[in-house]
Amino acid sequence: MANWVKVHPLVVRITHWINALAIVVMVASGWRIYNASPLFESFTFPEALTLGGWLAGALQWHFAAMWLLALNGLVYVVYGIVSGHFRRKLLPISPGAVVSDIAHALRGRLAHEDLSVYNAAQRAAYLVLILALVVLILSGLAIWKPVQLQELAALMGGYEGARLLHFFAMSLVVFIVVVHVAMVALVPRTFPTMITGRLRRSS
Repeated sequence: MANWVKVHPLVVRITHWINALAIVVMVASGWRIYNASPLFESFTFPEALTLGGWLAGALQWHFAAMWLLALNGLVYVVYGIVSGHFRRKLLPISPGAVVSDIAHALRGRLAHEDLSVYNAAQRAAYLVLILALVVLILSGLAIWKPVQLQELAALMGGYEGARLLHFFAMSLVVFIVVVHVAMVALVPRTFPTMITGRLRRSS
């Protein structure tokens, strides 16, 4: 006999996919913007992985995705706090448990029996991802309006400091997303739950 268990609320599923789209567009267009004025002269991104065609086009895509990410992210964060979703899914968390789960994951021994409960490594990754996206948005605003938002830019070491922070926050987001996609590929039954919101469990 099987029964269905609710894993992901509708709001979480909708904001997840919108965030995924916004991040892909922002990263691809951001790489094209980076190539127009590289931070590191010896490094640029392959043109085939960029979006926008030219600097002006990339900027348009980037700003459009930025507002989508910011507004959608705000909905997700407010929902997560007000509904208790963050408290239930992401807390509590301890450094010891995170290190232990990462070690198990590297050895291919991380348990995934109950998909309705995040392990410590997942909780840490999602919390870091949220913080990295916040830093990405704030540093992006400081780059976009360095004069109007000069106090914000000053906190990041000025315009060039904000660019560096933006680049490294982007790199962290891309790393987490790549690991996330790899884990979904390793445990494919997690994918349908982010579409239907339910998990079929035998009893």
